[in-house]
Amino acid sequence: MKKLLVELGNRSYPIYIGSDLLNQAELYTQHIKARQVIVVTNTTIAPLYLDKVLKNLCKFDVETVILPDGEQFKTLETVSRIFDKLLLGKFSRNATLIALGGGVIGDMGGFAAACYQRGIAFLQIPTTLLAQVDSSVGGKTGVNHPLGKNMIGAFYQPQCVIADADVLDTLDDRQLSAGLAEVIKYGLIRDIEFFEWLENNINALLARDKQALAYAIERSCLNKAEIVSEDETETGVRATLNLGHTFGHAIETGAGYGTYLHGEAIAIGTCQAADLSRRKGWLNDGDVERIISLFKKCNLPVNPPKQLDSDLFLELMAVDKKNVNGQIRLILLTKIGAATLPIDVDKTLLIQTLNTYGR
Repeated sequence: MKKLLVELGNRSYPIYIGSDLLNQAELYTQHIKARQVIVVTNTTIAPLYLDKVLKNLCKFDVETVILPDGEQFKTLETVSRIFDKLLLGKFSRNATLIALGGGVIGDMGGFAAACYQRGIAFLQIPTTLLAQVDSSVGGKTGVNHPLGKNMIGAFYQPQCVIADADVLDTLDDRQLSAGLAEVIKYGLIRDIEFFEWLENNINALLARDKQALAYAIERSCLNKAEIVSEDETETGVRATLNLGHTFGHAIETGAGYGTYLHGEAIAIGTCQAADLSRRKGWLNDGDVERIISLFKKCNLPVNPPKQLDSDLFLELMAVDKKNVNGQIRLILLTKIGAATLPIDVDKTLLIQTLNTYGR
C-alpha cells in the first residue's frame, strides 16, 4: 500500500492506494469519530461492494442511501434524498458520511456532508479510475444545474481517500478509458515524463495490468495532491487542472448529461484546447497529433458532437467558473508538460477552433 498526504494544515488527509483495501477495516474506521455512519452509494456499486464495506462497520450505527447511477442524477433533488435519510435518522454533526462510488457519488456525498448541519466528516472510497485519480482528491463537491455543470457546490475536504485498485476489475472498458483522460491531463499540464510513460505503457493500462495501473494512480494522485496543497480553493495553479474542461463541460451540458461520460467530454475538450494552443503558436502540428493520438489509443472520442455549433458552444462556455466579467478564460498548453493559468482568449481564434476542429 502507498500512502500520500494532501497537506492542508489542519485539513490534511491521507490517500491510500493499493489492493484489497476495502477489506482493511482500520483504514476507514480510524477516521470515524462517532457511532453514526451513513454510506452513500448507487445502484451499480451497491451489489458489488456495499456488503464488503458494511461488514467492516459492524461496531457503528449505519444507514445506507442507494441512489440511481448516472450524471443525469447529479442534482439537488437527488442530494435531498441523502438529507432525508440524515434527518429521519436524527444524525448529529458528529456523524460520518462515506461516499462509495464514482465521481458523481463522491461529488454529491461530499456536498451533502458539507451542507448537513454546516459540515460533517466524510470519507471517499472511489470505485472508478476517474474518481481515484481526480474527483475524490481535492475537496471539490457539488451538483449540476440544467444551465451548467458543477455550478452549485463547495470546497470540502474528506478525512481520507481509499483507492482500492481491485475495484477496477469490475469497471467496464468505457469507464476505464474515461478515467485515462484525466490521467493524461496530469502529463499534459505539468509532468512530461509521465506523459511519455503513458505513451509507452498505454496498452498495459488498457489491458488492466495491475502494476501499470497502480503506478498511474499513484503518479496522478501525487500530482494532484501537490497542486491542491499549494492552492486549495483554485485561486491560482489549481485552475490548470481544468485543461479541456470548459470545452468538455459545454459538451456534457449541450449534449445532455449522461450522453458523454465526463472523461470522454474532457478528451474532446483537451483536443480542442490543444488545437487552440496551436493557433496561439505554442504547440506545433506534431504536438497536437501526439495528444490526439494518445486519446485515440485509449478509445476515447476526440471530435465534438455535430449538433454543437460555435454559437451554442460559446453560450455554454460562458457559464464557467473561470470566466471574469463575461470574458471566456481558458487553460491552454504552452508545450506538452506545461499549462497556462486561465487566460482571456482571442475570440476569433476560439471561433476558428470551434468551427474547424473535428468538423
